[in-house]
Amino acid sequence: MEAWIPITIAAAFLQNLRSTLQKHLQGQLGTRGASFVRFGYGFPVALLYVFALHQFGGYRLPALNLSFVLRAVIGGLAQIYATIMLVHLFTLRNFAVGTAYSKTEPVQAAIFGLLILGEHLTFGAMIAIIVGVIGVMCISVARSPLTLGSLISSMMSRTALIGIASGAVFGISAVAYRSASLSLGGPNAVMQAAVTLACVTGFQTLFMLGWMLATDRSEIGRVVRSWKTSSLVGLAGVVGSAGWFTAMTLQQVAYVRALGQIELVFTFISSVVLFKEKINRLEVAGCLLIVAGILALLGWT
Repeated sequence: MEAWIPITIAAAFLQNLRSTLQKHLQGQLGTRGASFVRFGYGFPVALLYVFALHQFGGYRLPALNLSFVLRAVIGGLAQIYATIMLVHLFTLRNFAVGTAYSKTEPVQAAIFGLLILGEHLTFGAMIAIIVGVIGVMCISVARSPLTLGSLISSMMSRTALIGIASGAVFGISAVAYRSASLSLGGPNAVMQAAVTLACVTGFQTLFMLGWMLATDRSEIGRVVRSWKTSSLVGLAGVVGSAGWFTAMTLQQVAYVRALGQIELVFTFISSVVLFKEKINRLEVAGCLLIVAGILALLGWT
């Protein structure tokens, strides 16, 4: 089994864990504060990770270059604004549709990977990715009162366009991260990913901190007071991100993001086993499609 596969699965699991922890911050922090904690509390851990790899792993520190800095900044900003768009969807009436369209990220990442990095996918892999995306969209709209007719009519709505834009910007972010990591040229994928992660989270921490200082300084106090939960969010987030960055250094973004859809299966299992939530046929069908897409993807890579 190629290394990127278990790394991606672990990253998806940790992302699901981070999302679960962030739910405990609802009502305590605003949108900016909740976004900041994954960067601000994760940045020190990212620095320690780089230090440990260098000091105890014996990996040399790669020399940064202008190309790396530009791509890391583009990726960091894209991730922030894609998250903001995704959060904005929850204020709209048909947010489920928009969220579903945001899950087209693997397909859009494949397109950006082709345009920016010249990476090609096999026909079979592309079909597998599309099957997985359809499965995710089924789960996203399974609990909303949408008919086939209303879903078709909403495809060009503002909500759908915001969702598609969010998925596109997430795709740009992921491709930018892979490009930044590869531009370091060594010493290996793990160290390149670790340095990229530390630089990106450091930039995002400063950016979000400056934003809060300019718009709502009281939010900073709330972030500090929520340190117990926030630190766990930051830890889970940065360890998961280390997995994503490493996997995307080893493999094309479209493959990694497609396999990463297994996060929805983890969420689905948690809701059934831990929270005893009822499920419907569309959710079951969505999970089966995701699993089928993943198995097909792994068979073609």
